Amino acid sequence: MSEHTATVDWSRGDQSFTDGVYSRGHDWRFDGGAVVRGSSAPPVPGSDPAAVDPEEALVAAVSACHMLFFLAYAAKAGLTVDRYTDAAVASMGRDERGKVSITRVTLRPDIRWGGEAPSAEVLDDLHHRAHEACYLANSIRGEVVVEPV
Repeated sequence: MSEHTATVDWSRGDQSFTDGVYSRGHDWRFDGGAVVRGSSAPPVPGSDPAAVDPEEALVAAVSACHMLFFLAYAAKAGLTVDRYTDAAVASMGRDERGKVSITRVTLRPDIRWGGEAPSAEVLDDLHHRAHEACYLANSIRGEVVVEPV
């Protein structure tokens, strides 16, 4: 199998911290050199509303995973996709354990085809196979292990 890494980097700077008034802004660094500004969700004091919060990152990751498998299956079927746009939404609530979690991710792909669009049956099959193959959708309730350094 494979491993995937990211470095999350935050520093206190000159903020007092113990009073709870500190920046939630931080950087996500990836192996290819990309840096994404991260933060808590905007309602949290000290958050950076222009940054990506973990909830947004999760819904984007699930959406992108589904899209990438969908595109691969469409190409293999000889179908040309010109554009794929997904206005995905993650809903938070209490799960069956009573814990606040992402309880539902709704994908809303809008696909533009180069040439004739496939039938509804073919489209449903492409989405079904992409959903089955998307390891992120299959991992949302997966185990999280914490190994302090």
